[in-house]
Amino acid sequence: MSASGPRPCFRYPLLLLLVALTASAAQAAPRPPADPGLTYQPVKPVPGARVISRAAYREQLQGFWLGQCIANWTGLVTEMDKIGNLGDIRTGPFYTRADWGGPDQPNIWTPGQPSALSPTIDFVFESPGGVWGADDDTDIEYIYQALLHENRTTRLTGEQIRTGWLKHIRVEEENFLWVSNQKAFDLMRAGLVPPATGDPAHNPEFEMIDAQLTTEIFGLYAPGRPDVAVGIARLPIQTTARENAQWIAEFYVRMHALASAADPQLPLGARLRWMADTARREIPADSYTARMYDFVSARHAAGVPWEQARDEVYQRYQVEQADGYAMTAQNKPGNGCFAAGINFASSLISLFYGNGDLVETIKLGTLMGWDSDNPTATWGGLIGFMLGQEGVEQAFGRKFADRFNIHRTRTGFLRDGLDDFPTMALTGVWIVDRAVQEELGGSVDLANDVWLIPAPPAR
Repeated sequence: MSASGPRPCFRYPLLLLLVALTASAAQAAPRPPADPGLTYQPVKPVPGARVISRAAYREQLQGFWLGQCIANWTGLVTEMDKIGNLGDIRTGPFYTRADWGGPDQPNIWTPGQPSALSPTIDFVFESPGGVWGADDDTDIEYIYQALLHENRTTRLTGEQIRTGWLKHIRVEEENFLWVSNQKAFDLMRAGLVPPATGDPAHNPEFEMIDAQLTTEIFGLYAPGRPDVAVGIARLPIQTTARENAQWIAEFYVRMHALASAADPQLPLGARLRWMADTARREIPADSYTARMYDFVSARHAAGVPWEQARDEVYQRYQVEQADGYAMTAQNKPGNGCFAAGINFASSLISLFYGNGDLVETIKLGTLMGWDSDNPTATWGGLIGFMLGQEGVEQAFGRKFADRFNIHRTRTGFLRDGLDDFPTMALTGVWIVDRAVQEELGGSVDLANDVWLIPAPPAR
């Protein structure tokens, strides 16, 4: 058995004991109740099953939402501060590690002004008793989770997506939609139904970053099964993306699914790297996405400082337009600073050099440049899931708020849009319950509060 591969489960009773001990040691959330909207099938034998505690998974999902919020709001401090110096927009040299804790520089929208969130480049926290605000890194995922649960399905239809977007997204500004999401929304209002809303024939913004930040959560609905995760995420991804932007979004979905298959005895950094390398194998080899991954991986292996790797990414892809990445030639606003490609490359730098350290990864992502809140939120959510809420709090040495206001950016939800991470995580557990039965060929053992999930088919 390779040290970097997943560890299969063989003896169910023994594994139940190990799962129970793990949940107890992690002080996992109380046993989640059954979903009143799901008919649970009798428990069936699942040879070679992976056994996952529902209670522990709920606590991990709380860590996902918390980690995303911390990273999202911290990354917003530097969003669009540094996008390179091509064209008419000149934002000066990129940030370095020395800039952490220093003055925040103006972004492309607010010349002469630092971020309203923080005058310095530092973490943005919400203390207990407070409420995290939704942003575009969390709100469409929230909508998709609500739609999955309301429609009692694991695979949304195009009509369900369109209905949900039109119900929960405001038409008037500020509606917190950008580039491809905004174009897809406009097309939905005009009568188009996904996946047509992401088709290049209708949506010229199909290569932008939008699908990445709206679909990562689908990977968590298929624990250990990236093949299934990509299937249930395909239509939401294609709502706004095609080609490289789609492959990048699928990469992140696969990584989130693989989080439950990585060897827990390995250090977190090694698990993340195995997840990333495994997801990389599914990217078309001749795409600029694959070549970006290989370039960043090689620079990290060469031991160059992360700032040098980031500057080389800028030179190679925005200046030289290497490997087929021709965004500069398209004359997009901000030189394609919202593009999926350049932000994918920058996200890999923060992942590889962060090496599983949540605090360091968020710092690096915040200093990286371009659309700095989005890749940072991706890793904050993924590492937060792997640590669980308690692990996130331990990483920062403090407690955080666990309430969430979806109505900061969206509309049409109960309780004036006020929710909380335990409730959001419970909804996620219920979606996994359904997916285990309907998509994964597994079994939900409510008596022992575990999922039995078969290994993916041999390829």
